[in-house]
Amino acid sequence: MSLPTELKVDEILPPLTVETMVNGGAGLARYEGRVVFIPHVAVGDVVLCRVTKVKKHFLEAEINEMLQPSPQRRQPECPVAGECGGCQWQHLAYSEQLQWKESLFRETLTRQCGTNPDKILPIVPAADEWNYRSRVQIKCSNPNATFVTGFYRPKSHSVISIDRCPIIAPELNTLLAHLRKLINRTVHAKYIPQIDLAVDDNRKCSAVIHYAGSDLSSLAALLKAGSLVADMLIKSGSKSKLFPIQGEGVLQISVDRPPMKLAYAVGSFAQINLEQNRTLVAAVLGLSSLTGRERILDLYCGMGNFSLPLARRAKQVIGVEESAASIKMAGENGRQNQIENVEFYSQSAEGALSRFSQQNSVDLLFLDPPRIGAIATMKELLKTPVNKVIYVSCDPQTLARDLKLLVNGGYELVSSQPFDMFPQTHHCESVTLLQYLS
Repeated sequence: MSLPTELKVDEILPPLTVETMVNGGAGLARYEGRVVFIPHVAVGDVVLCRVTKVKKHFLEAEINEMLQPSPQRRQPECPVAGECGGCQWQHLAYSEQLQWKESLFRETLTRQCGTNPDKILPIVPAADEWNYRSRVQIKCSNPNATFVTGFYRPKSHSVISIDRCPIIAPELNTLLAHLRKLINRTVHAKYIPQIDLAVDDNRKCSAVIHYAGSDLSSLAALLKAGSLVADMLIKSGSKSKLFPIQGEGVLQISVDRPPMKLAYAVGSFAQINLEQNRTLVAAVLGLSSLTGRERILDLYCGMGNFSLPLARRAKQVIGVEESAASIKMAGENGRQNQIENVEFYSQSAEGALSRFSQQNSVDLLFLDPPRIGAIATMKELLKTPVNKVIYVSCDPQTLARDLKLLVNGGYELVSSQPFDMFPQTHHCESVTLLQYLS
């Protein structure tokens, strides 16, 4: 048996055929017994690749030449798709994206948790694969005294210039064009590394300008003079304080039936796909099967996106969130919607189950953690069992790690369903229901 060829970075591999897609969005091919991960490919592509990383058991590479494109390919909507780090799958038909997201999600849970494949439900598509992003962080640079806005190249801090992004809301593309024109060739351009844009369900927009310069008042005057129809804020100083320039800095989303309006402060968390968020909230309400007698603990509750719709149907809801600003908005949202059976606490999710279970038993634990998951809460659930757990996740890998503890510790996975919150990317949201087997 011959030994694998020694390879170096920048070497060109002989023609390879992409066999499958993998978690993270890359395609997988093989060379001399080693796996090769290649981004921006489709199953069936035949490519010449340039090696970008050499490891003992695998290689990372990038397309050097497309020899034979797969029938699964389509022409991307964006001219810089493949260069920009924002999207990974624009070159795949939307039906193909959904198929791979569902397949990879199912594979992750069955392989890592031993989940019965029948417990994994079909993926829920987004209503629109384009213009769905209601929040976006725009990266900025100022080469040759020209203000460039866009996104980083993958694994770099080099900004790819983008005039119009096809996955962000049309209002944000318009606002960004006005800001770019306003800031271009000013003394402030080189001090602005990022602009955060958002739009709400009322089509109201906001912009947060990250500013490392010292002339805050001059930048504020420039923004006011621009007559932009948006709430404008500047984020500046050693503590990254927000300075309102125009508007109150509050946006609003709508969830549930009858519609419940929830406000959130600019800069605080809200789901980026507003329509799919409503679908997700409805799914959670359906899974909870509430009778009006339940006591619910909602961890990572934010401004009440799930807490308040749940509270309409339960006896009591306790929401826990580390962000004091989000908790303040959650309390105000409760008052505005006349929800009186909910309490909000600004504290870490870790330890919250143990604390609130001492007062009264928790019938349903709901959690929507960040990408890192909630391993500490999983360990608490083993010591303090809860009859029903609903886990919303934005990362299948940390979800599988967390669920494995529960399914090996007395919980049954009743169902798990992926939701496509992020078309054109490999990212996948999901909602999982677990029952404690007492």
